[in-house]
Amino acid sequence: MTFALDTNIVSALLKNDESLFQMFDAEMDKGNIFVVPPVVYYEIKRGLLAVNALNQLKLFDSLCRKLFVGSMAIAEWDEAAKIYAGLRQQGKPIDDADIFIAAFCLVGGYTLVTRNANHFTRIEGLKVTVW
Repeated sequence: MTFALDTNIVSALLKNDESLFQMFDAEMDKGNIFVVPPVVYYEIKRGLLAVNALNQLKLFDSLCRKLFVGSMAIAEWDEAAKIYAGLRQQGKPIDDADIFIAAFCLVGGYTLVTRNANHFTRIEGLKVTVW
């Protein structure tokens, strides 16, 4: 199985959340794969650069070298546009970053790992697990 990490999961890893590391290691021991959506990469990197968190930047870069950092092509952007339109028509919009993360997961067939599923419950077909 391939898991995509939400921004709040990567942030917790950078804060050395021991319980999260245990879950992460257990899943890796099962042969599961982890991917960082490109929007998550951007959100983490911009935040660390904005506060000049050099040690955290080194840790983040090290983490990204161990994991696959994904990219988005036309299929993901098209899926994001469909998600946005559907949620807007329902009067239930969510942040663009969450839409991009969801589209990345849907197109790739990834399960999203998050600490806040509320952002994603409105997106049909998205597989989510809460850590």
